[in-house]
Amino acid sequence: MGGISTALDFIGFGRHDACSRWIGGEYWHAARTPDGPGSIRLHPSITTFGPGGDWLASKADGMLGRHDDVSGFKPTHPLVKRLAHEHQDLRLPGTHQVFVRLLRNVCEQKVTGKEAYRSYSAIVRRFGEKAPGGTDLLLPPDPARIAATPYYEFHPLGMEQKRADALRRAAFEAPRLERCGSSEQLSKRLQSIPGIGVWTAAEVVRVVFGDPDAVSVGDYHMKNIVSWALAGEPRGTDERMLELLEPFAGHRGRVCVLLEAGGIGAPRFGPRMPLRSFKTW
Repeated sequence: MGGISTALDFIGFGRHDACSRWIGGEYWHAARTPDGPGSIRLHPSITTFGPGGDWLASKADGMLGRHDDVSGFKPTHPLVKRLAHEHQDLRLPGTHQVFVRLLRNVCEQKVTGKEAYRSYSAIVRRFGEKAPGGTDLLLPPDPARIAATPYYEFHPLGMEQKRADALRRAAFEAPRLERCGSSEQLSKRLQSIPGIGVWTAAEVVRVVFGDPDAVSVGDYHMKNIVSWALAGEPRGTDERMLELLEPFAGHRGRVCVLLEAGGIGAPRFGPRMPLRSFKTW
């Protein structure tokens, strides 16, 4: 998440995301809504397209991070205090759109960022449809279609059976997931799905509900980043990370976001994870 500067930077998956990205200085987002497909231009002004446009307009303030309340966040740790000042305009969005975020986060499970983006992009382009609005954006895949697709059809798209099955189960549950009214309710329901754990749930609720306390326990890097930044320890555990974050209760996830936004990283030891291909699995 390095380079985050606004709430909009949480929504898309990089500058080439087929569903949400900057186009000619304007930020566009395409979605399937309860009212049908829609697109919204969120910056510099709000304009909507398609039958789902009004629904998206009703969520625009949340997507822009205007509901993120930082009034109770007053860190005293020198580094966190400095980062909070340097990134004082950084806000967490509340998109209220579950499945598209869940798709991304399932793609990110236990793989490198490049592998995750490749599979996400391939799935969107394989199952997505043209979005309203006159851009080249695509609507996110229809969960019903994902749920009905055999797992082996995801192999050429860069996803092995374990993640493919988790995605298919989540897609089957998508209508119930979209009806969840709070971070706690959504997190609990997500973790009841085989293949969806605490890491995925935290990544989802942080963006869907703008949950500032959601901590990505199980993240490959975050435990080390937090341990290094807050205690000068180059390697940490999830337990140590939670211990160091306890003084920031209510905003623990926000601290993690600030550390990444500030480019804070633990010392590297050993080789990077290799890129893999699942096409022939």
